Amino acid sequence: MWFTVDVNSVFFSESRSFDSPKSTYVADIDGTSGFFPRRRDCKPEVLLNSETRDCNTRRPETSQLAEQRRMAHSARMPFCPDLPLTIVEEILLNLPGQQVINVCRLVCNDWKSVVDSTAYWRKRFRREGFKPLSIPSVPRDWQTSYFLCKKRRNLLKNPNANENFTGWTIVQNGGHKWAIENVMEPHPDETVTKCFVTSYGRCIKSQLINLEKEGYSPLFMDEVQPNIVLSDWYAPRWDCGSVYEICVELLNRRKKAVKFFQPEPVTFPQWNDQHWEQMTHTFKDYGPGVRFIRFKHGGQDTQFWAGHYGIRVTNSSVEIVPSAEGYC
Repeated sequence: MWFTVDVNSVFFSESRSFDSPKSTYVADIDGTSGFFPRRRDCKPEVLLNSETRDCNTRRPETSQLAEQRRMAHSARMPFCPDLPLTIVEEILLNLPGQQVINVCRLVCNDWKSVVDSTAYWRKRFRREGFKPLSIPSVPRDWQTSYFLCKKRRNLLKNPNANENFTGWTIVQNGGHKWAIENVMEPHPDETVTKCFVTSYGRCIKSQLINLEKEGYSPLFMDEVQPNIVLSDWYAPRWDCGSVYEICVELLNRRKKAVKFFQPEPVTFPQWNDQHWEQMTHTFKDYGPGVRFIRFKHGGQDTQFWAGHYGIRVTNSSVEIVPSAEGYC
């Protein structure tokens, strides 16, 4: 079944806005879609197939064409055929969330009311295994939180040294330079077996995250301003003192800092228990304009021993999460 919809702009960059007056966007219930040119002298009408037609050319109307027009007319009607809303809801719960927003919500008033309801998105949370969030019962908030949970992932590449230094930029490489070793003390996450190791000279490495390339559009970042949560794990050697440092910046399109997190360096004495420690921080209400995130960390040893006796870092992460209490 084909029908014409005016697709509204949505927050995530992979969902584009089609608001050109010269084209009509046609989508079917299976998600197939395409652009069809619209002549200025044509009245808006439903396009029933992929062939464009001259609006000024009159053709004899066959019974098949008449049936197509009837179906197209019913697709534009504000009310759907009699179908229990519980059935409609069940259908929508089994479709991809992006399709529900961009296509199904525009079918008719009844479907729109289901998609805009708080109950619908709460059910999606439960069905897909997300933990409930303590946020106001506003449908759009639940929708946004749902898509953030779906997209939630670590935006840093190669955080555990499994791919050598792939994804990282070496900013400073003092002493005997950065190295990669197996963890000396077991990490709280048993899947983490490697770490980056510093030397007797200052060692710093960084990553630059392009939020738009990761799927978070400028409009979304400016209007929603989701929380940006960072985490980093670090540990010293038991027989050598060391220093750990971290700096994370939120940057605008010119890569100028809008907000930053840079705590005092953490110093470990010689003869310590070499346990893993976690550094965390959450950016909130940082204002519009954030387009990039720069993550930098590193350190060195304090004994100036040849080799790699400095601070160890691994399992770093930067995540975009809903601006609410609780977790996805």
